[in-house]
Amino acid sequence: MLYIIYPYRNRELKRIENSLNSLKNQTNKSFTVYFVDSGTEHTLAKDVENLVNTYDFVTYVYHNTQHQPWNKSLALNSVIKSLDGGFCFVADVDMIFRNDFVEIANQLQKPNKATYFKVGFLDQVETQRDKEFEHYNIKFESTSEATGLTMFPVENLKKIHGFDEFYHFWGSEDTDVHVRLKHSGCDVQFYDKNILMLHQWHESYRIKEQDKLTKELQLSHIVRLNYRHLNLAIDSNKTIVNKCTWGNVLTKSQFQELETCDTEMTSILNTLDRIQHFLYVEFHNLEPGIYRFRFYSNSSEKSLKQKIKKHLGKENEVFLTMKEVNDMVLLHIISFYRNKPYTYKVNDKLQELYLTITL
Repeated sequence: MLYIIYPYRNRELKRIENSLNSLKNQTNKSFTVYFVDSGTEHTLAKDVENLVNTYDFVTYVYHNTQHQPWNKSLALNSVIKSLDGGFCFVADVDMIFRNDFVEIANQLQKPNKATYFKVGFLDQVETQRDKEFEHYNIKFESTSEATGLTMFPVENLKKIHGFDEFYHFWGSEDTDVHVRLKHSGCDVQFYDKNILMLHQWHESYRIKEQDKLTKELQLSHIVRLNYRHLNLAIDSNKTIVNKCTWGNVLTKSQFQELETCDTEMTSILNTLDRIQHFLYVEFHNLEPGIYRFRFYSNSSEKSLKQKIKKHLGKENEVFLTMKEVNDMVLLHIISFYRNKPYTYKVNDKLQELYLTITL
């Protein structure tokens, strides 16, 4: 049996439909799909669930992580740790599968061997067209450096605790798991005999990344940080990650507890000293409980304090932009508190940040 896992958030329905329809037409039906919806907005999530449930080979799972940054590793691990042997394939809603993909994938299954596949990329115009697989015009093909679409022996993944959950947003988690599997003695092979998958066009994460605060959670330079973390995996020969816990997602009850919590909110002004003291002194000394924090910018307070200190000849406070505050707080959370139940939000006016967390 081949387990196909889709990690997903907030992508259009047509893309999902194209991908699942290509699996519906497989010559070999020896597979099952886990569609992991990791925090899609509720209005869209209901439509996604209704669509996915029309396919009898798919199990739909929803994670209440809509107020956490995208973490593909965690979404995958939540399924991988529950599988009882066999092989799993990490899929993507961008993929259109050739009708013999499952048949060939099952033939390639060998103990202690992972296989990843060459992909044909479609351009924006070709993606909109409805064609038979072999009639699509491919713009370019992936190389062995593209590691995202891999079939793994489940037990080998479990031994190394799956994907590294440090990786957030975009980049390097797929190559990282390849590196660690090789370190553990697992063979990793690139299948390039035929193109068995086509990639539907979309904008890349890097293009959408902005240098100012947005409602959608972002973290500046995260791609470079993820790549630096990958280099550590390569140089250290490590195999096991997520040593405290892995695959444990915020539950519905934990999410509701955070959303309905009436604990008094602590407000923190956006000055460098206040943010640093909170992150590096106050935070890790808190007693167990649920906490709510508000990080805010006050232009009038900033102006008044600056004028008074300037008049008295004192050093002015260093005020951070809310984007800088966001990057400091969010990086701290995903580095040290990602396994705690938490929600993180940007308000509509982009002037306040809200963190609710259970310690």
